[in-house]
Amino acid sequence: MFTSDDLGPFAKFLGLELDTVTADEITARWTVRAELLQPYGILHGGVHCAVVESLASTGAAVWLGERGKVVGATNTTDFYRPTTEGARLTSVATPVHRGRSQQVWVVETHDEDGKLVARGQVRLANLIANLTP
Repeated sequence: MFTSDDLGPFAKFLGLELDTVTADEITARWTVRAELLQPYGILHGGVHCAVVESLASTGAAVWLGERGKVVGATNTTDFYRPTTEGARLTSVATPVHRGRSQQVWVVETHDEDGKLVARGQVRLANLIANLTP
């Protein structure tokens, strides 16, 4: 079972707090801090990309389990609404496709009012030990 500590030091720096961890959904809460802002005082878009990658990778790894490991291949993230320091966000990752060699997960981040802040999609490669090229 994954916990917030299993996400690694970068995700810990981002402040991700896992709520739901299943093969079908990963949910995390987090707060926008000053260290995560860009010069205009809003959350840096790279933080959204990192959250999307972290949660999609976690979900994909939970689903793949002991069969192998997953690595991100693409990450496309769109930003819809700026957020500032102190904003409390919730991000939810769900699978779009899970196949033998790859997975695609989508992650949506909403603010406390339920408004969509960002949405990203990650394609991950399944690295399975017994697959031969």
